[in-house]
Amino acid sequence: MTRVELIEEFLKRFGDSDQAVRVFYAPGRVNLIGEHTDYNGGHVFPCALTLGIEGVFRLRGDRTVRLASLNEADGIRTFSLDDPLVLREEDGWVSYVKGVLWAFQMRGCVIPEGFEMLIEGDLPAGAGLSSSAALEVLTGMAVTRLYELQNVNEIEIAVLSQRAESKFVGMNCGIMDQFASAMGRKGCAILLNTDRIRYEYVPLHLGDAKIVITNSKVKHSLVDSAYNTRRTECGKALKKLQLVSNINHLCDLDVDKFESTKDVIMNDTYTKRARHVIYENARTIRAVSALRVGNLKRFGELMNQSHISLRDDYEVSCPEIDFLVKSAWKIDGVIGSRLTGAGFGGSTVSIVRGDAVETFREQLTKGYQDRFNMTPDFYVVEAGDGVREIP
Repeated sequence: MTRVELIEEFLKRFGDSDQAVRVFYAPGRVNLIGEHTDYNGGHVFPCALTLGIEGVFRLRGDRTVRLASLNEADGIRTFSLDDPLVLREEDGWVSYVKGVLWAFQMRGCVIPEGFEMLIEGDLPAGAGLSSSAALEVLTGMAVTRLYELQNVNEIEIAVLSQRAESKFVGMNCGIMDQFASAMGRKGCAILLNTDRIRYEYVPLHLGDAKIVITNSKVKHSLVDSAYNTRRTECGKALKKLQLVSNINHLCDLDVDKFESTKDVIMNDTYTKRARHVIYENARTIRAVSALRVGNLKRFGELMNQSHISLRDDYEVSCPEIDFLVKSAWKIDGVIGSRLTGAGFGGSTVSIVRGDAVETFREQLTKGYQDRFNMTPDFYVVEAGDGVREIP
């Protein structure tokens, strides 16, 4: 649907008004390397996508919020700002909008009136491309602009959006997804130190290679999955390591220090979780260094190592994802391939030479259909800009 058609659909659903409509866009993200390090004080390397969510908004003049999504067949959803913003089982995607409003209120921002909102996205839900973060960041930008809130920039929108997901929705995530959606820059990935929210843009000089996302069609539901369990396990490993090291996060340890102190953890599972996080943090830094000097082969090798660690030490992969990654590794022209996102399904990200992309699609499709009787989706993506208002 074009932007004009989206606005026409908005007017059809919500009617005419003296208030002007405003349009905002927030992208999804893909993480090239640095998985499950963001809530452990480490480095991540995501980029915003040119896939995302577009929303038409309009102030109402009363205290009612009315929402609709062209990606959902649930009509117009309504709630009042005069009622407490609480999570309800039936809320579904609306919980992310409520959560952002709640986070802004907790910050002390006044939400003086309700609004209407119609969204449409080309991000596949449950594919690990952060559709929830895009919706949160989209809402945060709209709230900031509609109510002319002062001193709320894109980084603050990311922080409030992450708070909405972790404290309101209940998925105890780190800052990476929301930060990438809010702060993306065309042609670049972001090396983000999540401990101090320090970041730099790194140009994605890939030559003729392409970033290819493969959606396994195995949808994850992170709130109900082992995601929060992994975070708890990391916390328990951290407490043990703090007995012998003056650290605030797992990623404060380098690999050598971890190897010399890991026996204090005294739990095989917690040790594996910590090992993934600490080695992944080091891999991310090395991968970005390799990219800066044009060593794409080394970058791909580190991507592959990342997947093995996610599979064996962090145990967040699944048979379908492992099949896609192993199959990709066998194809001439695939520079690197790994699980991307939190895991338990979702997508893989691969760096593929341009002349091998079609072979990559064909071989993975055939093999996946034969093995799992499903057809994966493929997205050849580019790094795009972050959240913005569309004039």
